[in-house]
Amino acid sequence: MDSITFNGKVIAPGEQRYVDLRIAKLPTHTPIDLPIYISRARQEGPTLLLTAGLHGNEINGIEIVRRLIASKVLHPERGTVVAVPVVNIYGFLQQERYLPDGKDLNRSFPGNKNGSLAGRVAFAIVNQILPIIDVGVDFHTGGASKDNYPQTRCVLAHEDNRELAAAFSAPFTLNSPLIDRSFRKAAHRRGKSIIVYEGGESLRLDEQAIQHGIDGTLRLMKWLSMKSTAPQAILANRVLEKSVWVRARVSGLFRTELQPGDKISRNQPLGSISDPFGETEIEVKSPSNGYIVGLNRLPVVSAGDALIHLGH
Repeated sequence: MDSITFNGKVIAPGEQRYVDLRIAKLPTHTPIDLPIYISRARQEGPTLLLTAGLHGNEINGIEIVRRLIASKVLHPERGTVVAVPVVNIYGFLQQERYLPDGKDLNRSFPGNKNGSLAGRVAFAIVNQILPIIDVGVDFHTGGASKDNYPQTRCVLAHEDNRELAAAFSAPFTLNSPLIDRSFRKAAHRRGKSIIVYEGGESLRLDEQAIQHGIDGTLRLMKWLSMKSTAPQAILANRVLEKSVWVRARVSGLFRTELQPGDKISRNQPLGSISDPFGETEIEVKSPSNGYIVGLNRLPVVSAGDALIHLGH
């Protein structure tokens, strides 16, 4: 197994180290680097990419990658792990989803080396990181007060996606088409299979989501023959081919006693929406059988707002 060179740094077999990838400078000339952790075994094997924090306020994924590195369990027996704990450094510092240019990094791929800040970050990832990896997991959480039950998202029609999600074995696997200008689609166009792991909500550490993410990563590494052992999945992996958001028909205060992960029947009451003056109350019912894969934790809603994400 030969040494590899990344961003001018040589990483030998059996070595673990951080390599800083220069992205840009702040208006104050303060440089912003992207710390990338590379851990190599002494034996040949695949290269696994782990990314977190594409949205800077989605910290569960950041904590998953941090714990994997800190506990030393990420070091492979075969192959190489490339881990980027915080992709959107700017958003993480400001506890914001987006970058300072107001753009969503996960809608800015494949990027442009002379483009906006989001485009430059995306360009660096596509052209310097994707070429050296084989497969990957991109860690996310629910956005805008949405609480996601631990789940992987992939294109079920793609066999390689299905196999990666099955090996990760989160409680749910949700069929999710490739989205234009997303990291996952940019990787797919370059022949790299990346699945998404979702768990919890923004700006809140969720221990259940974190542990499922850690255990799933280790199971995936075992399936890739990068490790000889991994934790057994506690819950069965349920594959959900379709999903729908139940939306508010009226504005008001949304209340529910249901939780992410709950099994739901068609026409089952999901909660209610009442006006703040105690004059009206509207019951919300389920349009189908399924499972709650996501729940809006924000009680004040407007007509049309997403309330509950049902998968079936």
